[in-house]
Order: sequence, then structure tokens, then C-alpha cells
Amino acid sequence: MSRRTKRKQKKIINYLIVGTSLSIMLAFGIEEYKDKKIRQQENKNIPYTVQNISTTYKQEEQKEKEMKEYPKEEIPKEYKGYSIIAKLEIPKIELETFVLKTYSEKSLNISVTKFWGANPNQIGNFCIAGHNAPNKNMFHNLRELQIGEKLWLIDRNVGKVEYEIYDIYTVYPEDVKCLSQETEGRREITLITCTNDSKKRIIVKAKEKE
Repeated sequence: MSRRTKRKQKKIINYLIVGTSLSIMLAFGIEEYKDKKIRQQENKNIPYTVQNISTTYKQEEQKEKEMKEYPKEEIPKEYKGYSIIAKLEIPKIELETFVLKTYSEKSLNISVTKFWGANPNQIGNFCIAGHNAPNKNMFHNLRELQIGEKLWLIDRNVGKVEYEIYDIYTVYPEDVKCLSQETEGRREITLITCTNDSKKRIIVKAKEKE
């Protein structure tokens, strides 16, 4: 057999090998595409994906928290002419104070007030502001608190809820991140007062004790 004939046969064999490989790859690709489409269609028919299950679970967990029963305690409706929306108790610093509904320069001279956010003991971040004054119902002793200590918030709708302090820090007045309502579906309280020199704000963050 001549060299020319051998070269020709070799080329034909190579073409056949390449052609077969391409056919196999193409067939595999088509099957994989079909399988993908089938899986997509099956997923459409599944009522709960992993993400939906997670979302549904969080919604159910939040409903359970909202429906949970808490001890009830009567609180006055008014204090020195201002409506009361809650009562705050912090045993560590012997503080018992009414949280006024109205935030203003005048009301802050009377007691602590709601500053921002959710209503008392509702899911979200209930923010309370108060002067750093030595009055028995003000926030003068917030600086003595430590992480892990307890406080209670009482309102007329939910009742008396126990919270645990998880963060304490100072910020400049223009930093308002502490007011965020992203609480991952839980109840939180933020206490706000001035430092002694009034240049910064003391922030005390607490979340419902599980």
C-alpha cells in the first residue's frame, strides 16, 4: 500500500473519530438540556421551594411571637398632661419611668419619650429618648448598664415584656443607624441619651429575651 493511500485512510479515520465525539457531545448536551427543562417544570409544580419554606417559617414564627401571652399590668394614661404609651423598668439602675407618646422639647423635660419606630412591644425597634439629667425618671445612669442586663417594657396591649441588653456604644448625633427597623422579626428597644459633654449619644440596644 502506497504512502499516499495510508495518509488518506488516516485522515478518514480521524474525521470519523472527531465526528463521533461531536455527535456524542451534542447528544449529551441535548439530553442535559431536556433534563434541565424537565427539572424547571417540576420546580414550577412544587408549591414550596426552599426559599418559600424559609419565608413561611419566619412568617409563622413572627405570628407566634405576636400572639404570645405576656403578664398584664395597669399603667396610667397620662403623666403631667402628656399621654403615656408605656412604662420602662431597669432594675440595675433603679429606674422606673413612663414613656410619653409625644416627643418635644417640653415633653423631654417631663420624662423620657418615644423618639422613633415601632409601638411599644410590637415587632420592630421601639426607640426611646431621654435627657442625661439626674432626675429619678431620666436616663442619667444609662452609662452604668452592661451587656446581658435586663429591662422590662409594659404597655396596655401586649403586656410586660422582658428584654436583654446586647449592645452599648456611643455615636455622633448625625449617626442614626440605631433607629433602623430591620430587627429580623423580633422585638427590640433602643435607649438614647447624651454623653455628659453632649457631643455624642449613648445608645443602649436590647432585644426580647427568648
